Amino acid sequence: MTYPSDILQRISRPAQYTGGEWNSQVKDWDTTEIKVVLSYPDLYEVGMSNLAIPILYEILNNITHVSCERVFTPWTDMEAEMRRNHLPLYSLETHHPLAEFDIIGFSLGHEMTYTNVLNMLDLSGIPLHSNERDDSHPLIIAGGVCTLNPEPMTDFIDLFVIGEGEEVLPEIIELFRRCKRDNIRRELFLREAARIFGIYVPSLYSVDYHQDGTVAALNTCTPGINEIIKRRIVEILPPLITKPVVPYIQVVHDRASIEIQRGCTRGCRFCQPGMIYRPLRWYSPEKIIECIDSLMKNCGYDEVSLICLNAGDYPYIEHLARTLIQRHQDKHLTLSLPSLRLDSVPEDLMNILIKHNKRDFTFAPEAGSERLRRVINKNLTDEQIMTTLAEAFKRGWTNIKLYFMMGLPTETEEDVQNIVDLVRRINDLKQKNNKRIKIKLTLSTFVPKPHTPFQWSAQDTETQLKRKYEIVNSGLRNLGIKASWQDLQASLLEAVLARGDRRLGKVIYYAWKQGASFDAWSECFHHDKWVEAFQICNLDPDFYATRERSFDELLPWDHIDAGVSREFLEHEYLLATEGKETSDCREDSCHNCGIQQRHIACAVSKNKYNP
Repeated sequence: MTYPSDILQRISRPAQYTGGEWNSQVKDWDTTEIKVVLSYPDLYEVGMSNLAIPILYEILNNITHVSCERVFTPWTDMEAEMRRNHLPLYSLETHHPLAEFDIIGFSLGHEMTYTNVLNMLDLSGIPLHSNERDDSHPLIIAGGVCTLNPEPMTDFIDLFVIGEGEEVLPEIIELFRRCKRDNIRRELFLREAARIFGIYVPSLYSVDYHQDGTVAALNTCTPGINEIIKRRIVEILPPLITKPVVPYIQVVHDRASIEIQRGCTRGCRFCQPGMIYRPLRWYSPEKIIECIDSLMKNCGYDEVSLICLNAGDYPYIEHLARTLIQRHQDKHLTLSLPSLRLDSVPEDLMNILIKHNKRDFTFAPEAGSERLRRVINKNLTDEQIMTTLAEAFKRGWTNIKLYFMMGLPTETEEDVQNIVDLVRRINDLKQKNNKRIKIKLTLSTFVPKPHTPFQWSAQDTETQLKRKYEIVNSGLRNLGIKASWQDLQASLLEAVLARGDRRLGKVIYYAWKQGASFDAWSECFHHDKWVEAFQICNLDPDFYATRERSFDELLPWDHIDAGVSREFLEHEYLLATEGKETSDCREDSCHNCGIQQRHIACAVSKNKYNP
């Protein structure tokens, strides 16, 4: 299918819709048996920065009988042209309409992309609700971090991949291939798929509710399927990607990205990735160096981002950084470490990076007071913060971005004032070293997430949050520090969708019908559309967001086993209320989080990396 050139001339950044990028893979449509299209449901510039898409793209295209293509959410101007001209949403590689594919896979990395999924299905002419689709329609699957509570999207998704998809996705493809060859109907395929480890087929389950609105039971409607769906975990990490697609246009992360480590042992109690990506696994420095050599050759990048939850915890980070910079000094390689803790930046690493023009760093103290950091298990003192930043300023760092979280459990206005006091101390330190240093402050609202110790915690109300943000705003006035924060109403909606149950499917649908899409984008988020949707469905958002939950309550996601046990999360919650820390299990004994009981050996205990 070829789009009329006049349409592309009327829209912004048309190159995001043309395909044909460097390293993209195009297989013959007529001879390839299974056609799959993958999407991160957001703009091209966001989706092309998502690390999961290129990993799965390469894995699937390495299967001879599978063709894997990509598609992203068209921006509002392109959507308007498509609807005006009755043109369907199409893939980037071959420009085939999505309705012609066998499988459409969505990577759900953020709750605020849910309405984009509906919009993309609608633009493709595919029924939105799974119970309205038949054998003539593509299979709609979803993976990603949000599927650890899949319930709000169960109306729209045929099956969810719970956990890491590198091994399970080819298994789904093979089952689909057999069923397609034998002309087996969709319903039977889904029943067989539900028996695959790590697969959740929501149509095979039903939910009962108590009169107070809480979940009473999740029932299996088909014999032989699992009551508890365990997260799929790959013990050996997949081969690193060396030839990712190179975008035509500038994207959010306009550089090569390589995963050096997966998982985290720090145990921050608000952090969902730190809990659900366990156990800790890492690539050998030799594999990473080899991969980056190929990346630079195949893609032409001169900046490489080393991706993990905390780069300072990678056991060979100094050796890796030094070797890479020396190896590519003629190419002026810049290394980006987007995730560093203030207490895990070795002095040698600081020297290596600053010598090679890496002068901007992002750190996340998260809370302004040591008391609150103990509550969230951040294990970071004011002294450590000030000492590390003093060394950074002396060595010539010129751009510092600080992340703090507002509304954390047990937070008081005194804790919020401590943010102001700490930032003022940092600013005074800057004045003594280099007045030209730029400090940026990003404030985010705490969102309680499933499978964390704070999954039972209430989110602050909008009134409470406004008061706290005003304390910071007024306290930092006239300091010349740029502060930014997310829309409070958007954060409240994120909490609703993160901890919601199946009934929210109707809310998502009606919000979309009212015009909601690109809810993560401030210029597109319309709170009133969601308010109206909740009213239509007779549901209260505060029931999901600002309500403290008890250990006795059956949570909507309790049928999903993320690997970390409920007992461990309850214990961590109680320690948080007492302001007690839990040590890093790399430096102490095992805390019995549940991963070892899943017969998956922690890299920490084995003291080795993925070869």
